[in-house]
Amino acid sequence: MILAGVMLKLGTYGFLRFGLYLFPEAAHHFAPVMVTLGVIGIVYGAICATMQKDLKRLVAYSSVAHLGFIALGTFAITTQSLQGSVLQMVNHGVSTGALFLLVGMIYERRHTREISQLKGLQKPAPLLAAMFTIVMLSSIGLPGLNGFVGEFLILLGSFLTYRWWTVVAVTGVILAALYLLWAYQRVFHGTPDEANAKIRDLKLTEGLVLAPMIVLIVVMGVYPKPFLERIEPAVTRLVEHVEANSDYVQPTVATEGEDIVPADEKRAEHHEAEAGDGAHAGEEGD
Repeated sequence: MILAGVMLKLGTYGFLRFGLYLFPEAAHHFAPVMVTLGVIGIVYGAICATMQKDLKRLVAYSSVAHLGFIALGTFAITTQSLQGSVLQMVNHGVSTGALFLLVGMIYERRHTREISQLKGLQKPAPLLAAMFTIVMLSSIGLPGLNGFVGEFLILLGSFLTYRWWTVVAVTGVILAALYLLWAYQRVFHGTPDEANAKIRDLKLTEGLVLAPMIVLIVVMGVYPKPFLERIEPAVTRLVEHVEANSDYVQPTVATEGEDIVPADEKRAEHHEAEAGDGAHAGEEGD
């Protein structure tokens, strides 16, 4: 939980505060490389998670895929993608932290994390299954839960500057549904054997630990506006800082709602406009 909720965020926060802010020109120059690595992380992490036989390892590899989304949104450098990345940092800490908690509760009861040894747990432990379902769907990115908002903003903003990378990244959402739903089917569905039939359900104290996370998952998915409004001013200043200290120009569709125009064309239009303004000022001087 400490790794998922705190330690991993040090790296992504470092990208924002040190990578983009202190080195905007370098960040813009190497953005294609970082976006490519992020997309590779999304697909590779999802494929590795699909093949895991250990439930805890599956959740760990899913974190690799989620952090790939955060890297993609960070180095796409648009208002929407950066807002989505910051929000997804919070979402990941809540959802993946809750998943690790639930896996720990299952291990405490069965003393194994092997998916093949777990079966039909929803019959003896329906509350545990219900909690796992909500958190799992959040991690998949189901609309109405927190994971959807962050990933949607990342994909929406990244499409403006890195279209084909974003198209490939969408496969990560599909694969997330595959490995998480498949794991849930094997662990919680079916007829429990003798060892799994004796598993006890959630205790009151365990439910109280999980309750704040479930509330956050639902509230941030249904009404993310307060969180996005809190994030937006810092993100806007960061994008303006990168634009002022590098040759990057954010597509205006990200802020003004115009038709989507490739970044190269936007930069050309920007430089032409500057040249036209300079020529006009020279004529007025004459």
